[in-house]
Amino acid sequence: MFPYMVNFKVSARTLTGALNAHNKAAVDWGWQGLIAYGCHSLVVVIDSSTAQTLQVLEKHKADVVKVKWARENYHHNIGSPYSLRLASADVNGKIIIWDVAAGVAQCEIQEHAKPIQDVQWLWNQDASRDLLLAIHPPNYIVLWNADTGTKLWKKSYADNILSFSFDPFDPSHLTLLTSEGIVFISDFSPSKPPSGPGKKVYISSPHSSPAHSKLAAATGAKKALNKVKILITQEKPSAEFITLNDCLQLAYLPSKRNHMLLLYPREILILDLEVNQTVGVIAIERTGVPFLQVIPCFQRDGLFCLHENGCITLRVRRSYSSIFNTSNEEPDPDPVQELTYDLRSQCDAIRVTKTVRPFSMVCCPVNENAAALVVSDGRVMIWELKSAVCNRNSRNSSSGVSPLYSPVSFCGIPVGVLQNKLPDLSLDNMIGQSAIAGEEHPKGSILQEVHLKFLLTGLLSGLPSPQFAIRMCPPLTTKNIKMYQPLLAVGTGNGSVLVYHLTSGLLHKELSIHSCEVRGIEWTSLTGFLSFATSTPNNMGLVRNELQLVDLPTGRSIAFRGERGNDESPIEMIKVSYLKQYLAVVFKDKPLELWDVRTCTILREMSKNFPAITALEWSPSHNLKSLRKKQLATREAMARQTVVSDTELSVVESSVISLLQEAESKSELSQNISAREHFVFTDTDGQVYHLTVEGNSVKDSARIPPDGSMGSITCIAWKGDTLVLGDMDGNLNFWDLKGRVSRGIPTHRSWVRKIRFAPGKGNQKLIAMYNDGAEVWDTKEVQMVSSLRSGRNVTFRILDVDWCTSDKVILASDDGCIRVLEMSMKSTCFRMDEQELTGMQFDYPENEEIKTLLQEQLNSLSNDIKKLLLDPEFTLLQRCLLVSRLYGDESELHFWTVAAHYLHSLSQEKAVRTPAAEEAAPREDRANNPLDICYDILCENSYFQKFQLERVNLQEVKRSTYDHTRKCTDQLLLLGQTDRAVQLLLETSADNQHYYCDSLKACLVTTVTSSGPSQSTIKLVATNMIANGKLAEGVQLLCLIDKAADACRYLQTYGEWNRAAWLAKVRLNSEECADVLKRWVDHLCSPQVNQKSKALLVLLSLGCFSSVAETLHRYTQCPRLGRITRDFMRYFDRAALFVEACIKYGAIEVSEDTDILCWVVRAEQGAGLQKLISVIYADYARSLKNLGFKQGAILFASKARAAGRDLLKELESPRQEVTEE
Repeated sequence: MFPYMVNFKVSARTLTGALNAHNKAAVDWGWQGLIAYGCHSLVVVIDSSTAQTLQVLEKHKADVVKVKWARENYHHNIGSPYSLRLASADVNGKIIIWDVAAGVAQCEIQEHAKPIQDVQWLWNQDASRDLLLAIHPPNYIVLWNADTGTKLWKKSYADNILSFSFDPFDPSHLTLLTSEGIVFISDFSPSKPPSGPGKKVYISSPHSSPAHSKLAAATGAKKALNKVKILITQEKPSAEFITLNDCLQLAYLPSKRNHMLLLYPREILILDLEVNQTVGVIAIERTGVPFLQVIPCFQRDGLFCLHENGCITLRVRRSYSSIFNTSNEEPDPDPVQELTYDLRSQCDAIRVTKTVRPFSMVCCPVNENAAALVVSDGRVMIWELKSAVCNRNSRNSSSGVSPLYSPVSFCGIPVGVLQNKLPDLSLDNMIGQSAIAGEEHPKGSILQEVHLKFLLTGLLSGLPSPQFAIRMCPPLTTKNIKMYQPLLAVGTGNGSVLVYHLTSGLLHKELSIHSCEVRGIEWTSLTGFLSFATSTPNNMGLVRNELQLVDLPTGRSIAFRGERGNDESPIEMIKVSYLKQYLAVVFKDKPLELWDVRTCTILREMSKNFPAITALEWSPSHNLKSLRKKQLATREAMARQTVVSDTELSVVESSVISLLQEAESKSELSQNISAREHFVFTDTDGQVYHLTVEGNSVKDSARIPPDGSMGSITCIAWKGDTLVLGDMDGNLNFWDLKGRVSRGIPTHRSWVRKIRFAPGKGNQKLIAMYNDGAEVWDTKEVQMVSSLRSGRNVTFRILDVDWCTSDKVILASDDGCIRVLEMSMKSTCFRMDEQELTGMQFDYPENEEIKTLLQEQLNSLSNDIKKLLLDPEFTLLQRCLLVSRLYGDESELHFWTVAAHYLHSLSQEKAVRTPAAEEAAPREDRANNPLDICYDILCENSYFQKFQLERVNLQEVKRSTYDHTRKCTDQLLLLGQTDRAVQLLLETSADNQHYYCDSLKACLVTTVTSSGPSQSTIKLVATNMIANGKLAEGVQLLCLIDKAADACRYLQTYGEWNRAAWLAKVRLNSEECADVLKRWVDHLCSPQVNQKSKALLVLLSLGCFSSVAETLHRYTQCPRLGRITRDFMRYFDRAALFVEACIKYGAIEVSEDTDILCWVVRAEQGAGLQKLISVIYADYARSLKNLGFKQGAILFASKARAAGRDLLKELESPRQEVTEE
C-alpha cells in the first residue's frame, strides 16, 4: 500500500473570462495538440484533450489580435527537440515570440503602432524555422527572423492588405486579400522581397450578378449560382458592382493543387486558379444561417464551416460517379458538372445573445477530426468527429447524397475487418477517398458505409463578466491535510457562485444560488460557505437580501435567515468567527445581527440605538482549549465513577457531575461546547468596540476612543497580537496588542477597501486593497513588501483580493480575470512542467532522464492505443505512422505515410509477380487504393492522370470566355487529348482576332504525324520558340510530337520545376518520368532551394529506397545557422527504422548464407550498400546508447555487424564484468 498523499500544490495561474472584440481572430491549434487564443491582452494555452488551461502568457500591453503556432515539420532528436513556439500580435503592432513551455518571451518585434492583420510561419525551408511573415497596416508585408527580431525585408503594395494565404503546394506562391481585390505573388522568397506589384485581379461578389436574383426561389439557388461565370477579371468592376468588401476569407485548398476558396456570408466559392473560374458553389438557402469561417481539410476534400449561430458543419466533396439530381428537383435539361460538397455532419448551435456569439473556429491540424469553437464569453467548446457504421436499412436513397465508406487502410496499410484499429484516429481513417469521375469503388473490397457525427468532448468555461467577490477556502493545517482541497469561491454578477480547484485551474462546481449580484462569501468549513446578495434598491432604498448556506458536496443550499430579507436595508458585510461558530451580519441602516452558524438560529438582534458599524473583525483568540480540558477531565471522572465503590461516590463533586451531564447532552446533539469568541467593530466616529460572544450571551467588553490621526475606519484585520485598521484616507494603523503600542502609516492611496492577513502560523504578511491597486505589508517590520498600481504597473483595476496560500495572493480584476500571483504581485508566466495537472505528460525535457520520461508518456496513452501497439499484426510502418500522429510530428507523418504506401505497393507487386497471378490481379491493390490526391505529384501516375483529366473536364464545362477556352485547350494538348482540343479550337468565332491562328492550330494538331521530317520541323520550331521566350507554346509543340521528355527538360532549364514534374506525371512512361523527377530531387537538395524533406518524399514515390536511406543518413540540417553541414545532425533513427521496414517488406533481401544485404529494387549492389546499412545501424545504436536505451543499442549494434562490433563490446562489457563477479 502506498502512503496517503494529498496534492495541495498551487502554482501561479490566471483564470480568464470573456473575450474582447479584438480577440475574434486570435486563435490557433498547434501540431502538439495545444490551442492558443487571445483573451484581452493575455494569451491562453489549453490542452485539447483535457480542456485544461496549461499556460497564460502575459506581456502584451494591448489586446491580442493574432496567435500562430510554429510548425513542427522538422526532424526531432535530442539536439533539435520538440518545441512550443508561438507568435502573438496585438493592436499596437507588437509581435511577441514565446517559449510556451518555459513561459518566457524569446523575442519582441515592433514595426508600426497599428494592429497586425495577419502572421504566418514559413514552413518550406529545411535550414531555418525562424522566419515569420506579418502584415503591418496599411499595406506592408514584412519578413522577420523571429529568433533575433531582425527584419529581413519589407514590401509595400498599393491597396490595404487584409490577409494572405500561401499555396501549400508551392511556397513561392502567395496570395494577398486586399480591400479591392486579390494580388497573386508568384516569386515569394525568404531571401529577397517580391520583385513587382504582383498580379492584381478583381472579384465581383456573387450578389453583383443579375443571375443571382433568381435566389428568390429557394430551390433555384443552386441553379442560379451555377450560371455565375465570370468572377475573376483584371479589369476593375464598375461602380454599381459590389466588389470584394463582403468577402470574409480567402484560403487555398490543401487537398488539391491550384484551388482556392472565397468565403461570403451566404456562399463559398471554389475557384480553379488555372482558369480563374468558379468550379463549385456552396450556397445557403434563404432560411439558412450565414457563414462566419471555413477551414479546408488536407486529408480529404472537405470543409469545416462555422455559422453565425455557433454551429460547425462538415461538408465533404461528393464522388463524381454518384452525382444525380434529388427527387424533389425537376430534371435539369443542361446538367452541369461541378464540385459539390455535401453536408455530412453538424454540431449543436449555441444560444446567441447580444453579448454571447461565436468568435472563431480552429481545426486539429494533425488528425483533422476535431474542431474547437471559441465563444465571446470565454468558452472553448471542442467537438470531435465520430464515425458509426451505417445500417443498410437506414440508408436514405432519396437524399441525393452519395454514401461515405470507411477506408480500406489503417495507418497506411490495408487491414482486414477483424484486425485491431482506431476508426476515429484521423479523418482519413474515418472516411475513404471520394471516387473520381469514371471510377467506381472496388467491388471486391468489403466496404462499410459510415455516418459522421459531432460529439462534444471538451468544454472550458470562462469567468463571467465582472463584478467579482472572491474568497479562498480555509487554509491548510495538519488537522485537515487528508481532506484539504485548494478551492476558490467566486461570486458573480448573475447570482451564481463558481468554485475553482486551484491545483488544476479547473472549474470544480458552478452553483446558481442567487437571483442578483453576489456581494460577499464566507466559508463555514472546507465543504460549505455562506454567500449573500442584494437586489437593486427600490424608491425607499430597501432591497431584497439573500443569505444562503451552501453544502458543496451535495450542492444543497438553504436560506440561512429563513423568511427574513424582503424590503430591508442592504447587507453590507458578513463575518464568520474564527471557530466557524458565529456569524455577524452587518447592514447599512439596520442594527447588527448575530447568528449561530451550526444551528442557523439568531442569537441576538441588536437594539435600534446600537452604533452604525463601518468595519468589523473577529478575534483569533478563544477559550476552546480550556473548555476541552474541562471536558476531558469530566469524562475521566465519569470513567472513574463507573468503577468506584458506593462509599467513594460521595467524593466526586457535584459540580463535575453537572458539567459532565452538560457535555454529554451537547455531544448527543452532535455539537461541541460553545467556546467564547470576541470581535471588534468601529462606528462612524472611529470608536472601537470589543464584544464577547459565548453561547447566547453577548457582552460589551471594552471601548477604545478614536485615534485622532485616523479618518473613518473602513476595514479591520486581526491576527495574533496584531490588529490593523484602514481608513478612508488611505492610512494604515498597526496595533501591537501585547506591547500596547500603535503606529500609523499614511499610504497616500485613498480609500483602503479591504485588508486581510495571510494564512499560516507566525505569518504576519497582510494585503491591503485600494481603489487604485493593492499592497502587501509585513506587519512585524511594519514595512511594505510589494505594490501594484493600476495605470502604472498594470492596465487593469483591482476588484477584490484574498490570500491563496501563505505566499500567494489572488487578485480579481475588471478585465474579467482572476490572477494567482506570488507575493511580489508581478504578472509573470510560469513553467508548464511545474504545474500539477490531471492526465498530462509533457515531452519537453532539458536534462531529464529520457527513458523515464518516455515511459511516463507511454503510461498516459489510452488503453486502445496500448492494445494496438501490443498487437503483433501491427507492423513497424504502422507503428511509426501512429507515433508520428500521437506526437504531432509533421515531418515524420508525411514521410511514413508515403513510405508505408509505396513499400506496401512493392510487396503487393512482388506477391503477384508470377505470370498466373499477374493475369488474375494485375496491380489491382495499387489501383484500388492509391495515395491520397493531397500528396499531388507523389501519387501514382495513373491516378494522377485520371485526376487531371477530371479537372480539365470540369474546366471545360465551366468555361465562358475565349481566354478560358484557350486555357482548357492548352491543358488538353498537354494531356494528349487532341480530339477534344481540336473541337475547342474550332469553336473560336470568326470575329475573334485569334480565329485564323486557332484554325491553323486545329489543322496542325489533326494532321501532325510521327514521320521524321515533320517531327524535325516541329521540334526546330519549338526550340526556336522556347529560345525566344515562348516557353509554353514550344512545350505544346513538343508534346504534339511525343517529345514530352524534351519538353520537361526545357521546363526544368527555365526554372519551371513544378510544371515539368506535372508534365512528366501525365505524359511520360515510368522510366522517363523517374529521370525527370530525379533531376528535380537534385534541385530540391541544392543549398539554394534546401527542401530535402520534399526530395525524400519524391524519392519514395519513385521507389528509390536506397537513395532515401542514403539521403536520410548523409544529409543533415543546421536550423539555427541556416546552412548544410555533414556532422551536426543526422536522421539516424528514421534511417534505421526505414531500413528495417524495407527488409520486412522485401525491398531488401537478406542472404543468410553470404550475410550480404542487397536492394532488390535498385541496381546498386555490393559492399558499398552493405557498408551503408551497417553504418546506419551503428549510428542509430550510438544514439540509443546516448539516450540510455541499452537493450535497443545492443540490438542495432549486433545488426551493424563489423561497423558495430566495438560498440557492442562496449555495451556488453559491464554485463560480462557483473557475470564474472
